[in-house]
This record gives sequence, structure tokens and C-alpha cells, in this order.
Amino acid sequence: MNRFPLMVAALGILALPANAVAEEISGPIPDASRVVSIGGSITEIIYDLGEEGRLVGRDTTSVFPEAVHKIPDVGYMRALSPEGVLSINPTAIIAVEGSGPREAIDVLKKASVPFVFVPENYTAESVSEKIRIVGKALGVEDKAEKLSAKVEKELAAAEAETKNIKTRKRVLFVLSATGGKIMAAGTKTAADGIIELAGGDNVVTGYSGYKTMTEEAILTAQPDVILVMDVHGPRAIADADLLANKAIAATPAGQSKNIVRMGGQYLLGFGPRTAKAVHDLAKAFYGSEASQ
Repeated sequence: MNRFPLMVAALGILALPANAVAEEISGPIPDASRVVSIGGSITEIIYDLGEEGRLVGRDTTSVFPEAVHKIPDVGYMRALSPEGVLSINPTAIIAVEGSGPREAIDVLKKASVPFVFVPENYTAESVSEKIRIVGKALGVEDKAEKLSAKVEKELAAAEAETKNIKTRKRVLFVLSATGGKIMAAGTKTAADGIIELAGGDNVVTGYSGYKTMTEEAILTAQPDVILVMDVHGPRAIADADLLANKAIAATPAGQSKNIVRMGGQYLLGFGPRTAKAVHDLAKAFYGSEASQ
């Protein structure tokens, strides 16, 4: 049974006039006093801008800084509940591109909650773009320019650490290893972007997004490093599970047990901490070869 229409009716949203649709805005939010932030990087930017007092809600991926856990959680960014979002009476939502599902976004628009959608790209430049868009939405463009300049300088320094590396590490990012099936990051992903910034080469170039790799493809890729998110619970990937995969075990990374772990939001968030993540990842790849 599809309960989505029932939930919408319970909220009274179907009774709204047909033209009661929120505006997707690209400038300052008319009323930014009660903001819901969707996307860990967006939330971090709001804190770094010193505007966290506006936050009344955040999504599950918003885990940094620690103080954010005191703010109500409205659900996972790709599985939002309109009821949960609307229950805290937001005056606006700032959401990273890809938030959803589409049905939930449509319901929120019908409730006339103004939206600012922030593009999600995986380059050094995209971090500054996010900061400027969020700063403009909140009406603090001067603060955003200062933060953008700081982040740009830090990212340039982090990227420079691997400029003299002669032989780049071949890296396989493993998203999951359920049932022995290796799901890996291809192009146009956060993993692909962060690997490049840290001076590595993503071994997967034949597809975009995240897909399951065959054993033959893993053997052909011959990664020097296996990169995984350091998470707990059902999504955790143990070293033993990775090395139990015969194809991975036969690669240079498997033979040397070169498995690098890093917190997911820190590694893949492409927010204000990205320069630090690039630095840490470069050190994990190259050790003292990466310049200070």
C-alpha cells in the first residue's frame, strides 16, 4: 500500500491552492530565521559562517560539528519525510543537489517552503561555489567571501603536496562488499573527486556512479590502495571481508594489505574540511613523499 498520499492528506497539503508552490530561489531567502539544512556540507558551511543560530533542523548526514547533534534530525537527505520537515515550521530549506525523493520535494514545495538548491560537484572549485551560494541565501555574502578565500587557499596548498609525485597511486574506492560483491566508485563521484585532489588515480574509469565490479575487472584494475569509509554498524566493511575476496587479495593493494579508511562525511562531503581531508589522504597514499 502506498502511504505517501495518505501522509500528504494528513498534513493538509492537498487542500492548499494549486498556485501555493514554493519558489526555488538563487538569491537571499526572504526569511532565513528558521532554516533546515539538507546535506552535511551545507550544515558545516552554515556553522563556519557563524550562522548556526538560524538552524532548526538538519539531515542525518549532518554530523559535524558535534554541536549539530542537538538540532532535530529530519531524516536522510535522499529519503526525506515532508511531515518531519514541516513539523519544525521552517521558513526555508537549503538543500544540496540530489536531495529527495522527488515526491517529498514536491510536497514541501506545495507547502510553500522556499528552497535553495546547492549544486553538488566534486572539484576544489565546487566547495567555494557552495559557500558563496549558502552565504548569499543567508544574506551574509561578506562572510562567505572571506570563508571562500580561506578554503581556496587551503585547498591549493593541499593539492600542491602531491605535485612532485612521479608515480601516482592507483586507488579503488569500495562503497560496499555485501555478500562478497564489491561495489566501487566510478567517475563523477565524490570518491573519484577526492582521489584526484589527493594525487591518486581512480582505477575505475569505465562507468560513472557506483556499480558492482566483477572479479575480472578488479584484477584488471590492479589497485595499489583500497579506500573505504570508516563507518560502524551494518555498513562497516572489515579488512578481513575485503581480503577474503580473491580478486582483491590478488591485487597489489590486497597483497600489501594497503587499506585506507576515513570518515565518510569528512572524506566525501566536499565542504569546508575538504582541504584537511585531501592532506590526510595524500599522506595515507604517499607518506613522506607528499610534501608538507
